[in-house]
This record gives sequence, C-alpha cells and structure tokens, in this order.
Amino acid sequence: MGSTTMQIPNRLPLLLTNEGVLLPGASMRISVETSRNIQLVKSRVLRGTSVKSTIIGVIPNTRDPDSDTEELPHLHRIGTAGIAVQVVGSNWPKPHYTLLITGLCRFHIVELLKEKPFAVAEVEQLDRLEQYTEGIGELSDLSQQFYKYAIQLVEMLDMSVPVVAKLRNLLDSLPKETLPDILASIIRTSTNEKLQQILDAVSLEERFKKTIPLLVRQIEGLKLLQKTRKSKPNDEKRVVAIRPIRRNNQVPGRPLHLDAVEEEDDDEDSDDIVMLEKKIKNSNIPEQAMKVCMKEVKRLKKMPQSMPEFALTRNYLELMVELPWNKSTTDRLDLRAARHLLDSDHYAMQKLKQRVLEYLAVRQLKNNLKGPILCFVGPPGVGKTSVGRSIAKTLGREFYRIALGGVCDQSDIRGHRRTYVGSMPGRIINGLRTVGVNNPVFLLDEVDKLGKSLQGDPAAALLEVLDPEQNHSFTDHYLNVSFDLSQVLFIATANTTATIPPALLDRMELIQVPGYIQEEKIEIAHRHLIPKQLELHGLTPRQIQIPKEATEDIISRYTREAGVRSLERKIGAVCRAVAVKVAESQHKATNSTRTHVTEKEGKEVVHEVTKSESITDTTDLALPPEMPIVIDRHALKDILGAPIYEMEVSQRLSQPGVAIGLAWTPLGGEIMFVEASRMEGEGQLTLTGQLGDVMKESAHLAISWLRSNAKKYHLTNAAGSFDLLDNTDIHLHFPAGAVTKDGPSAGVTIVTCLASLFSGHLVRSDVAMTGEITLRGLVLPVGGIKDKVLAAHRAGLKRVILPKRNEKDLDEIPANMREDLDFVTAFCLDDVLNAAFDGGFPAESRHSILNSKL
Repeated sequence: MGSTTMQIPNRLPLLLTNEGVLLPGASMRISVETSRNIQLVKSRVLRGTSVKSTIIGVIPNTRDPDSDTEELPHLHRIGTAGIAVQVVGSNWPKPHYTLLITGLCRFHIVELLKEKPFAVAEVEQLDRLEQYTEGIGELSDLSQQFYKYAIQLVEMLDMSVPVVAKLRNLLDSLPKETLPDILASIIRTSTNEKLQQILDAVSLEERFKKTIPLLVRQIEGLKLLQKTRKSKPNDEKRVVAIRPIRRNNQVPGRPLHLDAVEEEDDDEDSDDIVMLEKKIKNSNIPEQAMKVCMKEVKRLKKMPQSMPEFALTRNYLELMVELPWNKSTTDRLDLRAARHLLDSDHYAMQKLKQRVLEYLAVRQLKNNLKGPILCFVGPPGVGKTSVGRSIAKTLGREFYRIALGGVCDQSDIRGHRRTYVGSMPGRIINGLRTVGVNNPVFLLDEVDKLGKSLQGDPAAALLEVLDPEQNHSFTDHYLNVSFDLSQVLFIATANTTATIPPALLDRMELIQVPGYIQEEKIEIAHRHLIPKQLELHGLTPRQIQIPKEATEDIISRYTREAGVRSLERKIGAVCRAVAVKVAESQHKATNSTRTHVTEKEGKEVVHEVTKSESITDTTDLALPPEMPIVIDRHALKDILGAPIYEMEVSQRLSQPGVAIGLAWTPLGGEIMFVEASRMEGEGQLTLTGQLGDVMKESAHLAISWLRSNAKKYHLTNAAGSFDLLDNTDIHLHFPAGAVTKDGPSAGVTIVTCLASLFSGHLVRSDVAMTGEITLRGLVLPVGGIKDKVLAAHRAGLKRVILPKRNEKDLDEIPANMREDLDFVTAFCLDDVLNAAFDGGFPAESRHSILNSKL
C-alpha cells in the first residue's frame, strides 16, 4: 500500500474524470465515455505489455463534464498516478469502459506534450520525495494526533462488520504517511473541493493539518448520532453502516466510505414511522381498520429497511391514513337551484333530471339515504357522461370517472393482494383516495364494454360494488378491510343492456336516454354546440352567423344519428372554413392602403353578401370587421359538399313488394327497407342481407301465415294458384347488406311486403311499421319505440304502425312530434294490412276475435 515504493514514468497519459478525486492508496471505479479517454484505454491500458505501461495519470476535471477539449490551462496541475487493476467494456447504450484504478502517488504536470488522440504530459513525481522519520518535531505530533483520532473514529463503528475490522488492522500495519490519504478517501465529505485540497497538499505536514479537521467533524457527527440513539429506549446500539462510495466505486476488500448520511436517513425513517403511527392514532379510522394498522406498524418497526416488504407495508399504512373513512362533503339541497343548473347545462332529458331532483328531495327529507345505482342506457353522443358531471356539480359533490371500456381484469376493480409484486388497490379505492371524500359521484363509463379474460370477470367483481345492500362493507383485496361505499352515488353508462350480465343489470336502476328529435338538436346546437365551437375556433357572432335553417339542413341532410357528435363535428367544419375567410380578410385589411370602409361601401358589401349564393363568393370582398358571414344552404354545400342523406322513400316504394320497417340499434333508431320478388322455381325462400336467426324465423312465419290466408286476401302466385309457393321461388332482401340485422320486430314489415308482392298493391310511401308476429296473426309488442318513432320522423314519414300493447310508450313521444305523425295501433295483422295500404286491404270475411275468459 505504500506510495513511495514505485517510481512512475516521466511521461504519463492523462485520464480526466468527473467522478471524484483519486488519492494514493485508495481505489476507485471510473467510467470512460469521452472519445479521448476511450482512445487512452484502447491504446495504453488494453495494449500494455508491462505494469508500467498500464500506469496512467488521473486528473479531476474542472470543466463541463460534456466537454471533449482538454487544454493545459483547464487541467488541474496536481493529479494521482494510478494503475488500472481491472477493465470492463460494454457497447450498450453506447461504447464505454469502466476502469478499476488504484492510486500510487501524486504527480505535478510540467508540460502538456500532446492533446490528441489523448492527452500526454511530462510529469514530476511528488510523494516519492517525502520522507518521514518517527519522533521529529511538529510532524511527529501531528502524526500522533491524527492516529489518535483515527483510532477513536474506527472504534465508534460496529466492529462486527468485516470491513471495519480490516480497517482497524490497517491503521496499525500501514506507514503513517499513507494514513491521511486513505482515511480521507473513506470519509464522505460534502464536496469534491475538500478532497482536492487534500490532493493539493503535497507536503506531509500540510496533509495532516487538512485531514485532522475532517476526522474531528466525522467523530462529532457520530457522537451526536449516539446520543440520539440512546434517547430512544428500544433501539439497538448500532451506530453507523458502511456503504460504498457513490456510483460504482465499491472495491471488494478495500476501504470504503463511512456513510454518516445513511445513518441520518435511518434516523429520519424511524422518525417517519413514529409520525406515521401518530397520524394513524389521530385519524378517524374505524376500529377494525385501526387494529390492522397498529399490527402492521409493529411489524414495520421490527422489519429491516432493506426488505422489499418494508416499503410495501409503509405504502399500505399511508394509504389507510389517506382514505376518507369519515370525511364527506355536504350536499347542496336547493331544489330550485338544482333544477335551474340542470336545465341550463342540458336541454331535454326530462327523465334524468326528474330522477336527480327526486333524489335531492328525499335527501332533504331523510339525511341518511343510501346512494342509488343509476344506469343511463342510450346511443352514443346523447350526453350520458356529461349528465353525470352535471349531477355532481348540482349536488356539490366531488366527481370521479372510471372508464371501464376494455377492462378485462377483476383486479382493476377489487385490487391485488399484497402478496403480489407491484400490488395496488383497485380503481374504486384509488378513486376515493384521489377525491378525498367518501360520498363522491362515481361515473362508471361504458359498463357494457367490460371484457373477460384469464384474470377473471370484472363484471362479476362489480356485483358487490353496485349492490346497495352489500356495498356498505366492500372489501378490496389490497386493503383487506371493509370500506363503506353506501354514500357513493354510482352512475353507470351503457349503449345497450344486451352485453351486461343479468346479475349486474339487476342491481342497477335503468334510465333510458333516447336520441334527440330534430327540434331538440336545433336547440342544443344553438344553446351549446355553436357557442362552444365559436370559442374553440376563435370566432365571434360578429364574424359568423348560423341561422336555424342552416342548422336544420346540417341535421337532416348531413347527419343521421341519435346523438349530436356528428352535428358538432359538422359545425366545427363550418367554423374552420369561416376562420380561413376571416383570417384572409383581416390580412387584406392590414395590408390594404384603404384603412377604413365608408358607410356607402359597407352597404354595398352587405347587398353583395346577401345576394351571393356561395361562401366562396366572399373571398375577394373586403369585409368590414363588423359584417358577419351568414351560412346558408349554398354555403353548406361549398363547405360540407353535397348532401349525404336525401329523402328517397317515395322513389323506393314505386312498385309492389317493398315496405318500410323500423329498427333499433345501439346508435339509435333507423328505418329499414324490405324488398321481395318472385320468380318461377321450386318453392324456395331465399333470404339475403346479413340476417340473424330470429329475423329468418320471422320471414318463415310471414310466408306461412300468408299461405294459410291466401284465399281470404285473394293472394295468388304468377300462375293464379292460391298455393303461393307452387312453382314459385321468393327472394326477400334487406338492403344495407353489410350491416348485421336481427330481432323479431321486422315480422309485420315482412308480411306487408309479401302481401304487396302477391296482391300487386303498392304500400303507402309514407308509412313505417314495427312489431312481432305470431303464427296465428297476432301482433306482439317490441322495444325501442321512441327511438324508432324518431327515425320515422327524421325520414319524413307520416304514419307509424305499432303493436297495440306499445300504446303506452307513446307518452314518451314529444307532443309536437305526435301532432306530426299518425299512429295506428294494431292488435292483429288485419289491422296492419288495412293501415299499410290506401283504401285498406280487401278480404272476404273477418274472423271475430273472442276475448279470453281468464
């Protein structure tokens, strides 16, 4: 270990490092990443044939770490010669080496000989000139004093640690002049500058003087830690731990840094545990949860901090403290203000608003009401999610949205057990932790799109969450303690109930959110959508005006949907087109030599804009800033293109064998054409148009009923026979063949279509129908009546044929729509055929329907 035994070469390659200071007698790992240092390693260290060829000069870099230029004025003049004991190389993420270097002695740079490809300097060895004789003058006193402090420091450490015991032996076996460098290298100092002071201390006397204060400071710090330890009754007497030099500097079997800072961290951790225990005792955690927490705290105190379970247990306790066990917000129970807020935020949706007001009224009368489980079912874009946010604002509660679309792991709902690595609470508990109260509004979005996988069924995990009789003791796997969810107002949204498991559906109160009628869409557009889009596009009503006629054209000719998302996108497209014109006109006005427009010119411009048939005609007009661009039908055609949807009903019903049905989809109601043709054949029935099994069965029912009643209704095939399938093939087609269709409600439409085909009579072009049929000719009720009626109204139809038992559903239809449509309720297929054809459908005689005596 002595630094005076080896003489270094007069010329040394220089390795610049940013990772600390290498002192004689100490070892250090140095990362080699710069091009100059890499060249040095390749040329000298890796290709060295003798020990002396692997000796390099290590210089602390005082420049920017990323700088790759090393000039003499920027080099530290004193460095340490070291021998490369080990070289490790890697190409990822970029080529670099790691050197293990042992310091030999100090040197002084006399002259920099070359800079590229790596720095080489002429050096003068310094430590070799040092001589130390025991018992002479001040140097001997400093040596004895230093040795005394070094022994005192080492004896304060835990001697059971092998490295500490080895260090104690080294103090007695090493020459005294080597001790300052070795002790200074293992004591953690605040900055590298202090180590540089020791490096620059060439004379042994100066080195002793600068190292003794570091020892004294370290001893005082350890004494302070000992006092703190003794003041705590059940603590061990372990004072300090040994930790390697920061980064990669650990050298097996060599002296290491004494990490007093780590002891301070340990002390802080123990203080944190005490503070955490106080928080738990002062919190309003229920008794059952408090027992679990205190048990975990006891385990935490006995647990070493190096164990992975220490951090897991601590995180668990912090979560238990943060959960709002008894913290809640006070509901705003002002019914009048709530009604006004709901009406201002959302147009129509009377059922939803009424249900929220009922909940508020009951809360006002009875304070401990359990939170209901509401499920909004309706097509996309009708505002289900935004209504949930408005309900939270109305009640004055916190709002938290959980998107369930695509979730296929039950642990997302219930959490993971703490035995798993990376375990965490479920979304319900995590949401409560985020909002900080136990009575928020939770919106479970897209509950019909939950999936199943090998990790379990999340829909089944929701059963306990969404059951008002069970969720007062909801148990998350991570918490393993029951939590009361009964005050949470859960709102689920879905497009259809078909994919929701029956057990889960049974726990929720279904509220249907139907699509909007045209008048409602116009009101929504002018109250909410147009102002929102104007703000998003930086426009004002002074720059663009969209009259109601234009909005109606967008709704009827460019969109066909139950919600208003497409409508909003089309309005956005109009705003973007106008934004281009406004920006161009402002640019022209800025660059124009005319700084203003006279009143007369302004009037002429108004006249031209009013007469113009296209928004493109205003391109070259110098519009005054106060003149808005008015959107009309011609402007819409220029911006949005030709109309996408046209009313083609009358053209489609220009020949026998065509009828219009009404269908329900998750996107809202739709009209559906049914076409039939006959040709000579062997009595086969062909069905096309992507039909499901139920609809195919409806077609067979229809042909069977017509064959059994052919004489009654004078229905014959092409040969005049009452056997409709005698030498006749029938082809039934449902257009839009790429769309899958299924359901029983097309039965009456198929019967009407085939009756028209065999009788040669035309079905009225303004009538649509829906209903399920039986083999005896009865018409059974179906669902989705409001959505289907909305579709008929959108298509401009005037008469709608419905099952008699669906008459009650007409109460949901707005009054103004009921005035526009003629509703015919049918008990049997006779009623359907009479209403579908002008002048009724001829029949020989009618069987009287006997009332049941049950």
